[in-house]
Amino acid sequence: MIEAPPRVLVVDDDTTVSEVVARYLEREGFVAETVADGRTALDRVLAEPPDLVVLDLMLPGVDGLEICRRVRALAPVPIVILTARGQESDRIVGLDLGADDYVAKPFSTKELVARIRAVLRRARGPLAVAPGAAPVYRDGDLEVDVAARQARLGGAVVGLTAREFELLAFLVRHPRQAFRREEILEQVWGYRYGDTSTVTVHVRRLREKIEPDPANPVRIATVWGVGYRWEGVGGAGPEGAGGGVGSPGAGSEGGPPGTDPAGGAGPEGPA
Repeated sequence: MIEAPPRVLVVDDDTTVSEVVARYLEREGFVAETVADGRTALDRVLAEPPDLVVLDLMLPGVDGLEICRRVRALAPVPIVILTARGQESDRIVGLDLGADDYVAKPFSTKELVARIRAVLRRARGPLAVAPGAAPVYRDGDLEVDVAARQARLGGAVVGLTAREFELLAFLVRHPRQAFRREEILEQVWGYRYGDTSTVTVHVRRLREKIEPDPANPVRIATVWGVGYRWEGVGGAGPEGAGGGVGSPGAGSEGGPPGTDPAGGAGPEGPA
């Protein structure tokens, strides 16, 4: 059976940009559709959800951040946002709203397509499971099913984006091991370099969904001056295998409130 080519919706009010991106995508084997405003984009996502949305933030009428929020509420469609250089606040907000990646303007079409492929691989493809490793990890009332790409908390499915699940699965498979944000960016995102605030934002979003108290994280601990490690409320392991018990407040590691112990102060809070 031949798999249909991925469908990408390009949302940008600059027709030159959208047409260039669409042509390059089609040359690389994608099916591309372009729209110039947010309301039309929402209509298209609702009528026929694409495999991925490339979303400019500066749009007439409904801006890109609002579109990102609404698309996330409509369907689990991966989103790659386009942002002008220097707009760090917009980029952080976009990631906070559920965007999977961002590309800064001006950008290389080759880089954009490479990022699109990476996001689609994570959204579609199953995680590789090491030989002999159980695909289900349990930590207290949290269950991470790697094969099904699903997490459950207290028996209820946790609504995670593809990138959030990749991050969670990576951490639970390496309990008590501290990783620098640069290492996480390379291992989970596949980038050898990039803005590590992406990791910070995704860790914060993940904590909000799986921690008993996100303000005092016990599952994903912050290691002061280093990065993050999986601590767990009761240790994480395949099919309930034991491990160390995370202590309350493990996320702060003694750092002052309102700072990012892994790399300086930031707007993200206790990440």
